[in-house]
Amino acid sequence: MTNKIKVMSVFGTRPEAIKMAPLIKELEKRENIESIVCLTGQHREMLMQVLNTFNIEADFNLDIMRPGQTVTTITTDVLSGMENILKDVKPDIMLVHGDTSTSFAGALAAFYAGVRVGHVEAGLRTYDKLSPFPEEMNRQMTSRLADLHFAPTKANRENLKRENVSDNVYVTGNTVIDALSTTVSKNYRFADKVLDAVDFNNAKYILLTAHRRENLGQPLRQICQAVSILAKDNADVKFIYPMHLNPLVRNTAREILGGLDNVILTEPVDVCDMHNLMNRCYMVMTDSGGLQEEAPALGKPVLVLRTETERPEAVTAGTVKIAGVETDTIVGMANTLIRDTAAYSSQAEAVNPYGDGHASARICDAILYYFGLGDKPKDFGE
Repeated sequence: MTNKIKVMSVFGTRPEAIKMAPLIKELEKRENIESIVCLTGQHREMLMQVLNTFNIEADFNLDIMRPGQTVTTITTDVLSGMENILKDVKPDIMLVHGDTSTSFAGALAAFYAGVRVGHVEAGLRTYDKLSPFPEEMNRQMTSRLADLHFAPTKANRENLKRENVSDNVYVTGNTVIDALSTTVSKNYRFADKVLDAVDFNNAKYILLTAHRRENLGQPLRQICQAVSILAKDNADVKFIYPMHLNPLVRNTAREILGGLDNVILTEPVDVCDMHNLMNRCYMVMTDSGGLQEEAPALGKPVLVLRTETERPEAVTAGTVKIAGVETDTIVGMANTLIRDTAAYSSQAEAVNPYGDGHASARICDAILYYFGLGDKPKDFGE
């Protein structure tokens, strides 16, 4: 090891970038750490938006994105692409995030190269290997490869403990809460022209996101049908749906929701626009994982448009409720939050369990401690 610890952060999707960005900025501040950024390019335009927002420059970019890419091509392209980079750079540790195919393949490449692995956002589980697919197995396999585990919550740590992963596990909080302190502001002006023209004071605006692989097809149609019913039954409520670039998502959204006056279909928005949109909306309906953590930190109730969640802490805390993908259930649960002030307040005012804005600092402290250059950090919540 050189005088500085070489920490290589590897990621390739927009959600990863949002959560890794504050950690990379913290790594850059540490005098005992040399921060190296490697993109896989699993996403492209949406990924670069985040890097530009946080003023992060990549040292390497595999640029693997291609038409018709599959989980197989992503995995093999990352695995082969990382081989020479790891040989040349010889990092002391690679950081991967969460549950993407980039994370699993990156961790596997590091293992083959004899490089230590740190897993950011470790220990999330549904224990259903097909839901979410392939994310559940990606994160389980990454846990088997990792040397350091940065668990956002105590419950995530307990998941790892049940799997006999108990060494070098740190409860850090979630780095996405760190990101909000940078991106959200009271007088924010939206970069998206459609959003900038919205008067958020004249109606209840509900943010909708739906794009997960397991929801494509009939589940997404049922979600959109529920939103159509809600929009028609609640004239004083408006929906904003930044559509994912996947044509399967966009075609379904436009078919079912395109003709409704109180549904705004817009393009994907950058991280600052998304965080400030959450901050100004009334509530969130989503199948995203990250929004389940972000929205409660801003005091916004969340309905999860999935049949399960790997983030049960929010359900226990009361900030999140699982609505599933059945049209009637979604309509009923959304109408309760729209029309019942007490129900809305109970969910909006529940305490967010995901962090205090210092997760990135704890992770950096844990890395330094692992390499004998600092004190062991206290866990989040202790």
